[in-house]
Amino acid sequence: MATTNFHHARSHRDGPAPLHFTNARFLGQDDRYDVAVDNGRITAISPSATGSGTGSELIDLDGRILTPGFWDEHLHFTQWTIQQSRLDLSGTASAEDVLERVRRELRRNIYAPTSILTGYGFRDGTWPAAPTQRDLDDATGAVPVVLISGDLHCAWINSAAAALLDAHPDASGIVSENHWFEVGQRVASASPPTTDMFRDAAEAAARRGVVGIVEFEVTDNITEWPARVAAGVDSLRIEASVWPERLESAIALGLRTGDRLDPTGLVTMGRLKIVVDGSLNTRTALCWDPYPGFDRHTTHGCGIASVSPDTLRDLLLRSSGSGIGAAVHAIGDRANSEVIDIFEELQIPGVIEHAQLVRSDDFARFAQLGLVASVQPEHAMDDRDVADRHWAGRTDRAFAYGSLHGAGATLRFGSDAPVAPLDPWFAISAATTRSRDARTPWHPEQRVPLDIALASSMRGRMQVQVGDVADITILDADPFTASAELLRQLPVAATLLGGRFTHRAI
Repeated sequence: MATTNFHHARSHRDGPAPLHFTNARFLGQDDRYDVAVDNGRITAISPSATGSGTGSELIDLDGRILTPGFWDEHLHFTQWTIQQSRLDLSGTASAEDVLERVRRELRRNIYAPTSILTGYGFRDGTWPAAPTQRDLDDATGAVPVVLISGDLHCAWINSAAAALLDAHPDASGIVSENHWFEVGQRVASASPPTTDMFRDAAEAAARRGVVGIVEFEVTDNITEWPARVAAGVDSLRIEASVWPERLESAIALGLRTGDRLDPTGLVTMGRLKIVVDGSLNTRTALCWDPYPGFDRHTTHGCGIASVSPDTLRDLLLRSSGSGIGAAVHAIGDRANSEVIDIFEELQIPGVIEHAQLVRSDDFARFAQLGLVASVQPEHAMDDRDVADRHWAGRTDRAFAYGSLHGAGATLRFGSDAPVAPLDPWFAISAATTRSRDARTPWHPEQRVPLDIALASSMRGRMQVQVGDVADITILDADPFTASAELLRQLPVAATLLGGRFTHRAI
């Protein structure tokens, strides 16, 4: 049994109402405990006994599992919120499949020439033929249509939308990478989510046990999130990232990673997000080896460098010297090698986002340099067929969470929502089973133990302690005895943020 701290911390009465949980179990344990919460913190942990502190609400958990709250370490919350209202293109297997869904939508609804029909979720990495703008134009006419790839790195745009949005697609109608990020912001701003939509999305995350997110939306996160919280979107903690174009503004404000950005303390300053390459599905992830066919997506056969090593070095020096940490998107093995090289040269800590394809010699360097691997295990399930096709012969080191863990790297799990759903149990299941939809496990040697997967979703530890902020998740089932099917949809009985319920089904 893990050692439990039984002392009592000082309690104040100016926070949420005190609570006393009894008959709680901790992960990996059968013993029952009482957990007292007061003023938003855990004030006592002791072997279960009848009764409660004065003024406390007594809640009998009847053996349910009480854990630290779950975090999603990488997502795009506005895109996730908007996705709910976009035409669903997931599961399409060809350009014609996509066009047929668009035709059906246009038959069902009337769109004005200035309103944009937006779809999301196609993955063209295994399509039998490339899309063309002519085919999209023929299917859509004068209605502006923007169809966004499931990886968020490109969009298929018709001529009407290109003119409306000042976009410059190639002959296939594709706009990708940095140009798409600019155009995509214009698409999102044309029909932004309402406060109610943001609130609903945050509450849905809380129902899955999530207490906090790391926000990487391409927008002014440090201004927009405090305003949302003030408007009542208060079910989550937010670490608000800044992109390079807003770095100097953040520095001028004197902001450092970890600083509070709003009166509630729910929003804090996050890291500088730098994207150095593309993605697998769009065939723009920067690799040492060429993609098959040297197709339209690549400038030199091996992907693209969105940011040069010299620019990356300058950004890291500027941000670290100002107290702002860095999170660097690197998907291809060449991108990862170059990013690791620069972190080593500068001798600064940081986070590498995605780390989807890693050269064998580079796994150990994560631990040696203290670099966190922020990964999204559900991507391995979404992209296994694309990887088998475009990274053939290299997939033994693709989405290689087992190799990263075995080399001593610190793992942190996220969803990259909307690329995968904002649900920590998808990531935990994918990381531990390497399977979905009853398919044979894909590279099962890259599975990670369940305790590591859980800790990677809870910022490194699986048990609450006295003195902790009471960000708590209560589970209706034990992950260690759950089947693979149940693990993916494991029921959550309650979620608390700073000692107040953001979800309660007990």
